[in-house]
Amino acid sequence: MPKTMSQALQKNLLGNSPDWYKLTIIGFLVLNPVLLAVVGPFITGWVLIAEFIFTLAMALKCYPLPAGGLLAVEAVALGMTTPDAVYNETLHNFPVILLLMFMVAGIYFMKDMLQYAFTKILTKIKSKVLISLLFCFAGAFLSAFLDALTVTAVIMAVGYGFYEIYHRFASSGKCSLNDDSQVKADCINHLSDFRGFLRNLLMHGAVGTALGGVCTIVGEPQNLLIGHVMDWHFIEFFIKVAPVSIPVLIVGLLTCVMLEVTGIFGYGFQLPQTVREILEEEDRKNDEEMTLKKKAALFIQACAAVFLIIALALHLAEVGLIGLTIIVVLTALNGVTEEHRIGHAFEEALPFTALLVVFFSIVAVIHTQHLFAPIIHYVLSLQGKVQLAAYYLANGVLSMISDNVFVATVYISETQAAFQNGIISKEQFDLLAVAINTGTNIPSVATPNGQAAFLFLLTSAIAPLIRLSYGEMVKLAFPYTITMSLTGLAAVWWLL
Repeated sequence: MPKTMSQALQKNLLGNSPDWYKLTIIGFLVLNPVLLAVVGPFITGWVLIAEFIFTLAMALKCYPLPAGGLLAVEAVALGMTTPDAVYNETLHNFPVILLLMFMVAGIYFMKDMLQYAFTKILTKIKSKVLISLLFCFAGAFLSAFLDALTVTAVIMAVGYGFYEIYHRFASSGKCSLNDDSQVKADCINHLSDFRGFLRNLLMHGAVGTALGGVCTIVGEPQNLLIGHVMDWHFIEFFIKVAPVSIPVLIVGLLTCVMLEVTGIFGYGFQLPQTVREILEEEDRKNDEEMTLKKKAALFIQACAAVFLIIALALHLAEVGLIGLTIIVVLTALNGVTEEHRIGHAFEEALPFTALLVVFFSIVAVIHTQHLFAPIIHYVLSLQGKVQLAAYYLANGVLSMISDNVFVATVYISETQAAFQNGIISKEQFDLLAVAINTGTNIPSVATPNGQAAFLFLLTSAIAPLIRLSYGEMVKLAFPYTITMSLTGLAAVWWLL
């Protein structure tokens, strides 16, 4: 127990995080103003990016919001960006914030139906390769029409439900999900394998969102931006991007199969037979206890899921507003009328929403200090196929460390200006737009900060339960990064 006020303040700083982590963050906060005075804002800006990535990498030690937020607040205080710039960056991404606030909560009210459906699938299909391929393909197919964060919220809800069932059995319901102290001795190894199994499935599904997201104009936010600048509609966008997106999709699915067959890079975990029996027993128990009221609730949730897919595919409204509609319909028709029951639905997404705004603060620093300018000017100076390949690689590398929507915005704006000034032809402009789209979507799977869906998964409630750290996610994504990125590069060079 602290005996002095200074000890109490030190103890409270970043809570239960390790002392070395606290000292590291303090060191960053002391270092930044010194660097700013000595080497200037450009180098300090790149150091700030590295520091923020560190807070993401240590997400299991401390949720990135407090530590990353301190870095962002200091950056504004030091004048590396302005409150207005942060606000404008946040306002630009308001549809994403609206999505997180309401769509993820909407998925929460559909979790019973999702768990029911996926439990049937998991207990009927014995092949891990087939299940993995199903998760990857489902993630790709849905993300071609829906938002990747929505699809990720679905697979997270499914994974969390499975983990909850087995952990409750393994500990006889005596402890919380993040506490293994009461887990039965004979269940420890099974629980470890089950965690690996869920890590594999969630990563296959998350990568699938990137595979499908690159294909259509509605797949990712930056696709809409590029399509608007180029005046490409749904079919035209799909056709323009297909020479790159389709080979990458095929190779991504083949990579999924290869990883499960070989078991390399942390894949190949099988569903333990004991766990399968528990899930089957839970499924039988649920079927036996299925009342008319529960059946009616599942029916309403299934109808809501159909409406969700149609509404998102046809873009009847902004994604977040469709999510709010789902919340209203499901709470009203399924009798969820108590405030505290509704409040639980927002617990998962709102911390990540706050973290995303902090991330936009770092993006505002990148924008204000023109940190990407040298790379942009270099690739603009190139010609022909070399320029296409450089665009693809530059967008890919920058999207690994920054917001891919921001990277796409900068590149498509600069490229449009070059076209309007007569520096490049219309044909080259079209090809460069495809290179920007595929570059920001495909190589960015390398890191959680490259894809919002990956970052959402990393900072979710299920990540610590299944031991999915930043490093583990990078390792699991690595083979996909290599095969998909090289395929995309080859397609940009040979097929465009």
